[in-house]
Amino acid sequence: MGLHGKLVAAIEFKAGGDVFHDFFRHTPHDVPTATQYVHGCDLIEGEFGHAGSIICWTYTHDGKQRKAKELVETVDEEKKLIVLKVLEGDLLELYKNFVITSHVEKKGNDIDLVTWTLEYEMLNEDVEHPITLLSYFIDITKDMESHLVAKS
Repeated sequence: MGLHGKLVAAIEFKAGGDVFHDFFRHTPHDVPTATQYVHGCDLIEGEFGHAGSIICWTYTHDGKQRKAKELVETVDEEKKLIVLKVLEGDLLELYKNFVITSHVEKKGNDIDLVTWTLEYEMLNEDVEHPITLLSYFIDITKDMESHLVAKS
C-alpha cells in the first residue's frame, strides 16, 4: 500500500475568489473572526503573505485543540495560489510531511472556486487519509464566505 496521498476539494465561493485569496494571504490572523474552528494565527518569522514566512495556527479539529507551524512556501498572485508546508505540530505525529495548497480558479464569468489540496506522506500504513481534515477546510471556507459576504 502506498504511503503518499493527495486529496482535493473545490468549493464555490460567492464572496469572490480574489477576496478569499487576499483575506487568506494578507490577513490570516483575522481568520479566527470568520470561523469558530481557528483560534489564532501568529507570525513567527517574516511578513504575512510572503513566501519564506513562518506562521503558527491554533485550531480545533475533530474536537481537539491543535497546532501547526507552517512555512509559506509559495505565494503566486497571478494564480491566486498559496502553498503551506507543515514544519511542526500535531499533523506530523501521523504524517512524515504535509503540504496544504489553496488556489482560486475562475469558472466562467461568475463562478469562483476555492480549491484545497492536501499532499502528504503517512508515517505508516495504519495512518488514515486525512479526509476529515479536507472536510475541515471546506467548513472553514464556508465560514469565511459567510463572514466576508456579511462584511460587504
